[in-house]
Amino acid sequence: MKALLGSRSLVVTALLLLAGTIIPFMIWGEALEAAFSVQGARAWMADFGQGAGVAGMGLLVADILLPIPSTLVISALGLTYGPLIGGLYGAAGSALAGLIAYGLSRWLGRPLALRLAGEAGLREGETFFAAGGAWLVACSRCLPILPEAVACLAGLNRMPFRTFLLAVLCGSLPMGFAFAAIGALGQDDPAWALLLSVVVPALLWLGARRWMRR
Repeated sequence: MKALLGSRSLVVTALLLLAGTIIPFMIWGEALEAAFSVQGARAWMADFGQGAGVAGMGLLVADILLPIPSTLVISALGLTYGPLIGGLYGAAGSALAGLIAYGLSRWLGRPLALRLAGEAGLREGETFFAAGGAWLVACSRCLPILPEAVACLAGLNRMPFRTFLLAVLCGSLPMGFAFAAIGALGQDDPAWALLLSVVVPALLWLGARRWMRR
């Protein structure tokens, strides 16, 4: 973390990315959360018939630009399809959103990042994301606002693709199945789902990292 915070220019880049996610949340967050409650998201997806699951994944991908309440959408997928199929749709949508944010930032945002952070700042960021950024990627998937900002930072700082892919899957799979189960069971308190969505990704990434080293 010291490497990430050691560069003022890199911190500015991170703050700009966070602002890009927080400002839409301040403007549209309340309205979107009301529209895409569990029942609201389920009703919206029902309009797509057999493509409801893909529509739900589309909502999760839209979270890159809009403050879509992703955990509520995944709960709606669980309510619609059950914890297994709904969890698969939810995990796939979350992982796809992270991969798109990573890819766009890595291949299109690099020139802007160089202007903001400079070569030295990006080198420090690359060091951080190569060494320990995967923990941040894996454990942030269930949080509001942060996941796609973290994915963008990973792309800007060229985290190795295989590392990012494994990390985003370690975070998306537990979150997808946990919140799909919340929806399928009709529960309102997601505290245990949030706990699983942070602890299990950390454990999965620990195993994935050992596998990569071998």
